[in-house]
Amino acid sequence: MEKKTGKLLIFSAPSGSGKSTIVQWLMNEHPELNMHFSISCTTRAPRGTEQHGIEYFFLTPDEFRSKIADNEFVEYEEVYTDTIYGTLKSQVTKQTEMGENVAFDVDVKGGCNIKEQYGAQALSIFIQPPSVEELRRRLVGRATDSPEVIEQRLAKAEYELSFAPKFDVVIVNDDLDTAKQEALSIITRFLDL
Repeated sequence: MEKKTGKLLIFSAPSGSGKSTIVQWLMNEHPELNMHFSISCTTRAPRGTEQHGIEYFFLTPDEFRSKIADNEFVEYEEVYTDTIYGTLKSQVTKQTEMGENVAFDVDVKGGCNIKEQYGAQALSIFIQPPSVEELRRRLVGRATDSPEVIEQRLAKAEYELSFAPKFDVVIVNDDLDTAKQEALSIITRFLDL
């Protein structure tokens, strides 16, 4: 039997929407989805036991910029000066050719760019909080950020929410279990499982 080419599953959301929780649940609890993150490139130094080609491909800023110039990335972002993260087109191709469904946990612009490049091979999912007020409550409840950082995240969230209509599917996460099941159902249909 010929191996089926994998597809792309793009997840974007404002911070605190529950996106990473949903993605981890799908990957850990539903192996039938055959979801795998692509191995990204970064210019930051390896941390702890991280190895080149396992957690990340570690590049110098010059190597990274050369690949940007050669249009080798699906998406990339310079988080700080000379600290860049990105996903190589060649890595996505390698994984989809192996039959893996490649998951992306990316910002809204990255999500839109990937969808634009891959069209029908990709499903873009926007995880939306029920409201900005609820998002504020969740971010405060996390107790990981200062009030200033929370305000910055909320301002960014309002901007990010304006991108929701550009996504194939919007899942409103007002109840985590319901949102998980909705994501599972949508992805199962998309993958023809």
